[in-house]
Amino acid sequence: MAEKLEDFNLPLSVVQRIVKEAINENVNISKEARIALARAAAVFVLYVTSHSSQVAQKVNRKTLLAEDVFEALKNLDFGELIKPLQTHLQEFKESHKKKEKATTSKSAEGGGEENAVEEMEEDNEDE
Repeated sequence: MAEKLEDFNLPLSVVQRIVKEAINENVNISKEARIALARAAAVFVLYVTSHSSQVAQKVNRKTLLAEDVFEALKNLDFGELIKPLQTHLQEFKESHKKKEKATTSKSAEGGGEENAVEEMEEDNEDE
């Protein structure tokens, strides 16, 4: 677990990119506003994670699943976020499957099954 409050900060460059996509391009955002948004997003993530963990614990699981997050969002009255998140999760899964198939077929052509397995394990670690 993080030991310092700063460990919970999201990268400002990521926050800035998300904000720029969400607002009019003619609007500027101050550094203080980016920091405030990054902190708010981090608090939101911790809040939803905590409630998701409670959902998993109620069914005696230690591993959080996407369904736990969806249930927590519903319980926290953020139900409107569930549908878009499910859509993005599905898109992610499909793109990941395509990536795995490409890696597998590339390895089969080169005769290196071990490399394909290593690459898939590296991809899973990144998640």
